[in-house]
Amino acid sequence: MTENRTGGIGMQQNLRLCIAQMTSTNQHAGNIAFVEDAVRHAAAQGCDLMALPEAAGMVNRDRDDARRQITEEADDPFINACKRLAAEHGIWIQTGSTPIASGDGRFLNHANLIDASGTSVASYDKIHLFDVFLEGRPATGESSRYAPGAEAVLVDTPWGPWGLTICYDLRFPHLYRDFARRDATVMFVPSAFTIPTGEAHWEVLLRARAIENGAFVVAAAQVGNHDDGRQTWGHSLVVDPWGKVMVDMGGTDPGLEVIDLDLGQVRRTRDQIPSLRNQRDYKLQHITGSN
Repeated sequence: MTENRTGGIGMQQNLRLCIAQMTSTNQHAGNIAFVEDAVRHAAAQGCDLMALPEAAGMVNRDRDDARRQITEEADDPFINACKRLAAEHGIWIQTGSTPIASGDGRFLNHANLIDASGTSVASYDKIHLFDVFLEGRPATGESSRYAPGAEAVLVDTPWGPWGLTICYDLRFPHLYRDFARRDATVMFVPSAFTIPTGEAHWEVLLRARAIENGAFVVAAAQVGNHDDGRQTWGHSLVVDPWGKVMVDMGGTDPGLEVIDLDLGQVRRTRDQIPSLRNQRDYKLQHITGSN
């Protein structure tokens, strides 16, 4: 696990968050325009942080068209626009994710955390790729287009340590446990869930990660019908450390929601149900059947 330190001493207890639900297009420009409006709104509401969904910078199934637009991180127009907006408005931005070029001809599903000066203080490449086989649907095969990341990222902020994940990572609970054992207060799960998996699993998994670890889970999501033909579930959620859904943005329209997080609730919840302290090492005994 990589820990990118920005100095979490003297943790601030209150975080005003603006979470965005998007229907991202297959070109950077339209998505940048949405984020420009979103950040202006968030800043006017006194928000400390803007949280964006997975693939906020681009949703594009056409590999050739995508390849003509996708660059390395330093040249990516979406990431650079987020840096500019963060500095102009004095707000942190969790970019959700956007595709950037990798070294092997595939892309990386890439997230940044940008501080209020416009500096990227942490970046994360999605570790677990969505290679699944849903009945009645073609295989997803995310690994045919994307290379996996290799490092989990926890970053210190003025509001405590934050864990960065993306979408399918949600199904790997040990990742979030590792964050919680290092005192994470907020865990991000920007996503673009399919309709079948969203309906069946989205809320219950997000609430489980929050409850298991006594942390806030912020899950900005893609929603609706995209111009590349895909459909996404939406229902961007913010879940508190007790497992209460504080925000559910529904499954129809893009939009913004402002919410205040009391980060002191993390410690209070962990003191009431101290599962992080109660956790014990053990050996697994596998008793095989006799012939």
